Amino acid sequence: MDWQGWALFGLLATAALTVVLIAAQMAGLTRLDLPLVLGTMVTPDPDRARVVGFFIHLVVGQVFALGYAATFALLGRATWWIGALLGLLHVAVALTVILPLLPGVHPRMASTRAGPGTAAVLEPPGLLGLNYGIQTPAVAVVAHLVYGALLGLLWRAL
Repeated sequence: MDWQGWALFGLLATAALTVVLIAAQMAGLTRLDLPLVLGTMVTPDPDRARVVGFFIHLVVGQVFALGYAATFALLGRATWWIGALLGLLHVAVALTVILPLLPGVHPRMASTRAGPGTAAVLEPPGLLGLNYGIQTPAVAVVAHLVYGALLGLLWRAL
């Protein structure tokens, strides 16, 4: 496995995914601010949280890129469409498992069951992230398709 390629490709793909998410948020398609959500797990200050959350997101993106690279290595090939299929699996897990469980571990996120606590500043994302807007699932799918397809293209070029 080419570790330098994996690290660079993971960084590029995560940056592309982040651009899609931020552009969609700025266009009013979703209220999901992933750097804020991740960063407020560490700090209550929203400005610092966005910076910290951005770097947390880059690290998490690298971890997922390693999983994609391992899958490409197991398959013995990488293509944009295999990457896109992995992106669909990735987003399915993110929207149906990770986001709904987040309020259980996030110290500053309200819970749909218990309601807002004294430290809650974020609403829970809910299933498929729908609490952040009806188009949030579609935005997440597009972002993860871009992530996976880009990883497949870059890995194939290697």
